[in-house]
Amino acid sequence: MEPLRQGVLSIEHGLSGDCRGKPGRRQITVLSAIQWQQACAAVGRDLDWTTRRANLLVDSITFGPQDVGRVLAVGEARLRVSYECDPCHRMDAAAQGLRTALASNWRGGVCCRVELGAIVRLGDPVYWLDA
Repeated sequence: MEPLRQGVLSIEHGLSGDCRGKPGRRQITVLSAIQWQQACAAVGRDLDWTTRRANLLVDSITFGPQDVGRVLAVGEARLRVSYECDPCHRMDAAAQGLRTALASNWRGGVCCRVELGAIVRLGDPVYWLDA
């Protein structure tokens, strides 16, 4: 994982440079900073968010089942939430119990498809379009 201050999101490639970004329902993974901290607290560890291996970290938004189908604006980009992002076995290698902590209450984030590509930058506003 390489943290970036900006990245290009596109319908064709998801996040530029990410091999998993092909068109489909799982182009971009988005993690809530609030829910990540909840998961870390559950395992008693302060882990960097990149441990989760998500594409984007957002502040002040949490995710849940009600968000499937909603459109998240990240700067000028538009991401449609497809489904909950299930944590993989690698999470327990980082911290015992992390996989279970992430599986609770959508703490593992969401998978999205890009509906409108754009350059996104650290600090861009993030909000629901239908809010």
